[in-house]
Amino acid sequence: MKTPPVCDYEGSDYQKTFWDTGAREYEDQSEALAIGRLLPKAGRLLLELGAGAGRNTLRYAGYDRIVLLDYSLTQLQQARERLGGGGRFLYVAANVYQLPFAPGVFDSATMIRTLHHLTDPSLALHEVRRVLEPDAPFLLEYANKLNLKSIVRFFLRRQSWSPFSHDPVEYLPLNFDFHPVSVRQWLAESGFSILRQATVSHFRIGWVKRAVPARLLARMDFLVGYTGGFLQLSPSVFLLARASSAGSEKGSGFFQCPHCQSRELKEIGEPENGFLRCEGCGRRFPIRDGIYDFKESLPV
Repeated sequence: MKTPPVCDYEGSDYQKTFWDTGAREYEDQSEALAIGRLLPKAGRLLLELGAGAGRNTLRYAGYDRIVLLDYSLTQLQQARERLGGGGRFLYVAANVYQLPFAPGVFDSATMIRTLHHLTDPSLALHEVRRVLEPDAPFLLEYANKLNLKSIVRFFLRRQSWSPFSHDPVEYLPLNFDFHPVSVRQWLAESGFSILRQATVSHFRIGWVKRAVPARLLARMDFLVGYTGGFLQLSPSVFLLARASSAGSEKGSGFFQCPHCQSRELKEIGEPENGFLRCEGCGRRFPIRDGIYDFKESLPV
């Protein structure tokens, strides 16, 4: 199955240059507050989609096990160095359009700062729904094109695209802003219902972030975020959705071959550097330093 193009952070120092410098401290704290506000405090098995280097992973403290999924091996290597191997954390390199998991495996999922890289959000959301059990919570963040800054720029004719159009806008290759109406439609079509919404990063303006301490700004952002239930005009929107009560009943197995959908995958060799062999099509997926790599298969 041919899938849409994927934004690959392989070899990127994104965590270091974007987050660790402190320039995004306000955004980071605001997102932490949004997670605490919306996501249930505990669960059995959480799927963190687009986990990157694990910036948010420790914020899911009440979950028994967490699967960190990203397309980039190097991002997951950074996450493993940060969080450690084994125990609560399982690292999986895979394509979000072909999740290598059996239906209904997870009882919760998050996708933060990831949807805006997807050319086909609906396809990805259908996959997320497939691997969630009925009624599972799903925390989603998306980049909102209908934000105050883009509205002002549009009316001042400093921006060619309309923030009121429901069509996505690709402002950089594989970087999209979406309209809230479109996101709600994709979720509904994929089998999700929205429970709560919060607007985030209202004060993402350079001089404001320099003038006001990040902690105070994040608290102000948290209070303004209550408007998200009826109006979404911020650059970032968080929402908590619930998987429909029908479909995706949990089947046998945990992993599923992304090529033939067989759930018969046998682990062979060393736990940290062996491989999974699909008994259905014979493909072999390497385990590289404790990271399950489904991006490519080894020669049969």
